[in-house]
Amino acid sequence: MSKAKTISLTVGAFVAGALISLHIPALADKEAKTGLPIEDLRTFAEVYGAIKQGYVEPVEDKKMIANAISGMLSNLDPHSAYLDADAFKDLQVGTQGEFGGLGIEVGMEDGLVKVVSPIEDTPAYRAGIKSGDLIFKLDDTPVKGLTLSDAVKKMRGKPKTSLKLSILRKGEAKPLEITLVREVIKVQSVKSKLVEPGYGWVRITQFQENTVAELAKHVAGLYKDGNKLQGLVLDLRNDPGGLLNGAIGVSAAFLPPDVKVVSTDGRTEDAKQEFKARPQDYLRGSKEDPLKTMPVDAKKVPMVVLVNGGSASASEIVAGALQDHKRAVIVGTQTFGKGSVQSVLPLPGNTAIKLTTARYYTPDGRSIQAKGITPDILVEESANGGGGMRVREADLDRHLSNDRDQEAPKPDAGKPQSKAKPGKNDKADDDEDLPQRLEYASKGDYQFQQALNLLKGLRIMQNKSKE
Repeated sequence: MSKAKTISLTVGAFVAGALISLHIPALADKEAKTGLPIEDLRTFAEVYGAIKQGYVEPVEDKKMIANAISGMLSNLDPHSAYLDADAFKDLQVGTQGEFGGLGIEVGMEDGLVKVVSPIEDTPAYRAGIKSGDLIFKLDDTPVKGLTLSDAVKKMRGKPKTSLKLSILRKGEAKPLEITLVREVIKVQSVKSKLVEPGYGWVRITQFQENTVAELAKHVAGLYKDGNKLQGLVLDLRNDPGGLLNGAIGVSAAFLPPDVKVVSTDGRTEDAKQEFKARPQDYLRGSKEDPLKTMPVDAKKVPMVVLVNGGSASASEIVAGALQDHKRAVIVGTQTFGKGSVQSVLPLPGNTAIKLTTARYYTPDGRSIQAKGITPDILVEESANGGGGMRVREADLDRHLSNDRDQEAPKPDAGKPQSKAKPGKNDKADDDEDLPQRLEYASKGDYQFQQALNLLKGLRIMQNKSKE
C-alpha cells in the first residue's frame, strides 16, 4: 500500500460534532509492527469462505471486504468509520461549506439514523427536524440493516428531488412522515452584527477552511467607522465543530501569542501533540495570516462565549481555551462532550478509514470527552428553563470514556420535565427544537440577552474600578 497521508477534514453528514482530524502519519507506516492473531484470522478466513461458497446469493469479494472493514470500525466508537468513495468525497467537499442534501447531522443508534442536529438555513431545519429524532425509513427503504454511510448516500441527491423521512420522535404517539426537498447546502461559517452601539455579536456555525479569515473580516467590520467595542459575544451554540486548525485560529484571534490552545494524547508518539496560538498551527496552505487584519482591541475586549448541548468538538476547544486562559466568561449549558480526535487515512480506490487516534485536552489538561465544557454561568435556553432533549457524546453507544475526569451526569437524570404553561407572548416550553428555531441575537434570544446584560455589568464594574 502506498504511504497514506492524513487530512484535516470534517463533514456535517455524520456524527455530531464532530469530526476533527489531525495531521497524524498513517499507522501502517509505523516501524514497530504488532503481531497478527493467526488463529483468529484463520477463523475469519473460514467464515469468509463459508459465505463465498454457501450464501444463498453470490457476494462480490470487494463488497465482503468493505463490509468487514466497516464492521471493524463501526464497533469501536461512534466516530470511527469506513468511508467508501462517495463518503470520502463528501467528507472533502463538506469542509468547504457546500454539499448537496438535506442539512442533517446524523449518527447511528440501535440500527436507526439518529438526528444530532439540523443545520441552520437548510430543508431539515425549516421542516422542523429535531435533535434526537430517529429515522426508521427513507422513502420506502427501512433503515435497519443499512450502514450509516449507506443511509447518508440515500439522503444525499440532486437538488430539487424529494425524500420522505419516517421518524420516531419522543413524545409523539405516532410516527411522523416529513417530506424534504434536497438543496445544495451552503453553510455560512461566520455571521455577525452590531446589536447596539458598543456591543457586537459573532456567530460561528461550523469550523471550515475559511472560518479564520471570515472571522477576521467580521470582527474588523464591527470596528469600522471608528466604532469601538465595549463587549463582544462569541456565539458557539449548536456549532457541531469542524477543522482543528479553525478552532486554533479562532482561539488565537482572542488570546495572547504562543499560549497553549489544545493538546492531544494517544497511543502513538505522533498522537501526542501540543498546539499554540501561532500561525504555523492554524494556517493551512496560506502564506498570509488573516488575523493580522484583526483590530488590536479585539484581544482585550470583554467577551462572553455562548455554548449549549449542541456545541461540540472544535467549539469545545475554543470555549475550553478561552475559559482556561480566563479570556472570556462561558455562558449557557453543558456542551456536547466530544473530546476525541479522528485521523482520516486514505486507502486505494479513493476510499478511506476515519479512525479515532487520540483524545484532546484543554490548556489546563482537562479532558472534554463525554463530559464537555461546564459554563462559568449556567443559563438555560429559555426563561422557563426549557431546552428540550439533547443528544450528547455520553448518550452515544460505545463512546470513549473520560480518562482524566468524571463524566457529566445526564442532564435530565432524576429531573422532571417542566410543565409550566406558556404565556401569551411565549412559545411552548415543550417545543423541543426552540434553540434551532430561535432567531439568534434577537430580543427573544434569552441566553444572548443574559450574555449582553453580563457584558454591560462587567463594563459598569470596570468603570467603577477606574474611578
